[in-house]
Amino acid sequence: MTEEQAVSSLVALAHTQRLRIFRALVVAGPDGLVPSILAERLGVARNALSFHLKELAHADLVTIEQQGRNLIYRADFPRMNGLLGYLTEHCCQGGICEVNAAGNACQTC
Repeated sequence: MTEEQAVSSLVALAHTQRLRIFRALVVAGPDGLVPSILAERLGVARNALSFHLKELAHADLVTIEQQGRNLIYRADFPRMNGLLGYLTEHCCQGGICEVNAAGNACQTC
């Protein structure tokens, strides 16, 4: 992941509604969700949801698949993992980092 891609992803996630939407798609897993279900679960107006999904898609954080008349939105897990990898690439001076039980980034942080 490039610095420009990381910034684009972080900008997209730096909004409360978009972060909530992205997290809901992560929870949904590879099955994804249709906008109507997302709007209902998150209590977001459909027109606002559409705008936020467009921003997440523009940052390549979500994928869109048309199934008949429905659009299925999914978190782009490789992109998410790429962002996490970019952010932690030089953690612990390049050593191996492991998530500990407390959820800290690594054992030495």
